[in-house]
Amino acid sequence: SRSAGLDLAGIFLFAILTLMTLIANLVFVEEVVYIYRKIPSSKRSILIWINAAAPVIATTSCIGMWIPRSTMFTDFTAAVFFAIVIHKFLLMMIKECGGQKLFLRRFENGRFKISTGPCCCCCLCLPGVRITRRTLLWLKLGTFQFAFFRPVLMFLSIVLWTNGDYSPYNLSLEGAAIWISCFIGILTIIALWPVVIMFQQVRAVLNCKKIIPKFALYQFILILSQLQAAVINILAMQRIIPCVPPLSSSARGAYMIQQLLIMEMFLITLISRVVYRRRYDDLEPPECTPEEGGDNKQTP
Repeated sequence: SRSAGLDLAGIFLFAILTLMTLIANLVFVEEVVYIYRKIPSSKRSILIWINAAAPVIATTSCIGMWIPRSTMFTDFTAAVFFAIVIHKFLLMMIKECGGQKLFLRRFENGRFKISTGPCCCCCLCLPGVRITRRTLLWLKLGTFQFAFFRPVLMFLSIVLWTNGDYSPYNLSLEGAAIWISCFIGILTIIALWPVVIMFQQVRAVLNCKKIIPKFALYQFILILSQLQAAVINILAMQRIIPCVPPLSSSARGAYMIQQLLIMEMFLITLISRVVYRRRYDDLEPPECTPEEGGDNKQTP
């Protein structure tokens, strides 16, 4: 365990970070109780999954900080969980529009703008795609493939790692890490594209439901847990992060990632509680309900 060689300052830092993780989980539990009491059952599961992203990443980082040998498994857990959260966030935006049927009725004459990041942000000449049941299904499949394939690839990585054939720091063409990482990167970009397309479509309609800060929090979790970790790992592999015995450069890089993620996910958990905490009765202002007379009769 890494705690065996800690001085007093190190023990204090570990204690503070562990306390942050504990508080983040307690805040999440309190939020789950609120969701079960105030939110309709059709939305509970999605909101709990999305709100759990930051506490789960903080918890896995804390476990990896205390038990360095578990890093491969904690990274696997966090990566798989967030892959599912990406799919859930897309479903949440559809659900907040009243579900798939009301979504299609509201935007039946509209078009999805597909010239957005991360795939086609430079292709401004791309025409819009009509909003139909089929195009909505393709958007769902775009995020679902990531939630399905990433656990498979991460499981394959762990199997190869236990057999000694996989090292996340071996990026040579003969190693498996470079190919698995590239494939995961492609799947990630494909999964993020439908979320951005959907956000551009519903941003104005769901402004009253704080969709912009919710999307910002989702983006922060993505950037901090994926891009930040990748940058620090690259710096460690290039020995820009120096080794300090008994820790190697790669070990110090993992150490920094875990500590930063705990602090960042702690703050995001607190902010998420404010953004997602609202009474359901206040969610249907006139500008968010369908304007057709038949829809108004169905709105509670």
